[in-house]
Amino acid sequence: MRTSSHVLPDVLPVSLRAVICGTAAGTKAAAVTAYYADPRNRFWGVLQEVGLTPHRLKPDDFRGLPAFGLGLTDIAKTVSGTDAKLPPGAFNVPAFMESIRRCRPNIVAFNGKTAARVFYGIPSRRQLDYGPGTLIPDFPPIFVLPSTAGSAGRYWDLSWWQEFARRVAVE
Repeated sequence: MRTSSHVLPDVLPVSLRAVICGTAAGTKAAAVTAYYADPRNRFWGVLQEVGLTPHRLKPDDFRGLPAFGLGLTDIAKTVSGTDAKLPPGAFNVPAFMESIRRCRPNIVAFNGKTAARVFYGIPSRRQLDYGPGTLIPDFPPIFVLPSTAGSAGRYWDLSWWQEFARRVAVE
């Protein structure tokens, strides 16, 4: 597991259509300094498949996402690795909220339930549904998505990403 100031830079310019937030940079992403770099991760293909990008981007293209109205961040910025191996103190919800309020996107999506649970302070044993999340005052609407990680295959359901893309298009 890597620790440093920020493993991956935020992609959070002002007035995005949507920001997608993961839990933390994966091992491969941290090694190459690019979001969703593990070849087993569906992220870049899904963005194209649901119409959020016109073509399939590569992990190295992550800095160009604002051209499509999209931004990226993680709820744990100073560590990397699998969700199960992240230390509890690595999650910085107040800093995440401040970053989102500063860039003012129309909607925020969590790529997987782990990041959403951390954000909402929900114990992992408690149920959390995909789809629209509980509204937070002075914060954009939230959407919880199935993780695109290869290890999350048994929970995969593209329909939630399609619904998210529809919401992004009208926000």
